[in-house]
Amino acid sequence: MAQLDSWTDGPTKSAITDFVARVTTAGPDHVEPEARVAVFDNDGTLWCEKPLYIQLDFIVRRLAEKAAAEASLAGQEPYRAAVAGDLSWFGSAITKHYQGDDSGLEVLAGAVLSLHESMRVEDHAALVNAFFATATHPTLGRSYLSCVYLPMVELLRYLEAHDFTCYVVSGGGRDFMRPITASIYGIPPERVVGSAQGLKFDAGNGHGDLLIQPALDVFDDGPEKPVRIWTRVGRRPILSAGNSNGDDEMLMYSGRPGEAALRLAVLHDDAEREFDYTAGAERLLEHADEFGWSVVSMKNDWTQIFA
Repeated sequence: MAQLDSWTDGPTKSAITDFVARVTTAGPDHVEPEARVAVFDNDGTLWCEKPLYIQLDFIVRRLAEKAAAEASLAGQEPYRAAVAGDLSWFGSAITKHYQGDDSGLEVLAGAVLSLHESMRVEDHAALVNAFFATATHPTLGRSYLSCVYLPMVELLRYLEAHDFTCYVVSGGGRDFMRPITASIYGIPPERVVGSAQGLKFDAGNGHGDLLIQPALDVFDDGPEKPVRIWTRVGRRPILSAGNSNGDDEMLMYSGRPGEAALRLAVLHDDAEREFDYTAGAERLLEHADEFGWSVVSMKNDWTQIFA
């Protein structure tokens, strides 16, 4: 049976094991296996998101490549920041979004949406795999594929051992995550829900391809997360985990009043082993305190962060 070996014995670990025991054994809180749905944010919940999102590093490199091919773009944002390696510009745009200011995100989104226009989805996946084959974290000195939080992977295995079905539900790109989630989390691509660009079917000679379009299909963040969970999964989760304001509504959607549910808010408070920050998570942490959600302290609840 899978164990939570990297979790410190204490209230948070007990909250998890007690909840799983209640919903998997006979009693008033029992939940049938088919309804044991768990949803996890990705960035900052399952893997590292600082000093920049891993997908953002991929995008920055692709933007710099485009600016090198089209000199007229070099002086415009976000191409200027990409060429200069000004990662603070990108980080600021994301942080401002979670604080209610989308001005920088709109500029970034416009460039990103046109970055892979008319590319086959399989070719995009190949670019993602090539990125992960060589890219390393800028400050931790390890492959991005090894920037996964070991305790969260243990939690995925623990839940699966108790007949839970686990999904990744992220504001990050669905087609950026899908090529690698099976190898790093054990979660297949069909259980990955994320933001996505539009697609177009292109047919010829009895064959067809899906081509990426320069328009946003869905931005899977905030109140959109519960909508996407329902449209993709068709069930309300009973366990959810997130780390930012963009996960707040997903945690609210977990369970119903009077029914068993577990909500986990991951707190980045370990500057020595990872990072220490709460920017962009203020509302989530306020609600965790107000509603009694479990706060997972990286510093206190995890004996080890990375494998």
